[in-house]
Amino acid sequence: MQIRGDHAELAVGGRLDVRSAADARTVLHSAVDSGDGDLVLDLAGLDSWDATGLGVIMGAHRRAGRCGRRLVLRDVPPQMQRLLVATRLHRILAIEGGLTASEAQILTKP
Repeated sequence: MQIRGDHAELAVGGRLDVRSAADARTVLHSAVDSGDGDLVLDLAGLDSWDATGLGVIMGAHRRAGRCGRRLVLRDVPPQMQRLLVATRLHRILAIEGGLTASEAQILTKP
């Protein structure tokens, strides 16, 4: 897993999983704490995430909210969009461009 960027925008690549969660959490929390306004996570280069990785994203989302910021996901890969829809987290997390109700229905169909 690689994370590049600053307190306003981070690009996440590779795998966000149990092995990379601690490092990712440290970088995300530092970015949230050191900036203001939206923190954009560009996920175009993210290959996969597991439940632990999703937990890191949710933790950063909560921390951003406590700091008066908003975590925004950009370029969420389709397979990860399906997971967000299946867990209904697409209703909680800010996704750049968002997902319409019809897109959410399409993503949940087998």
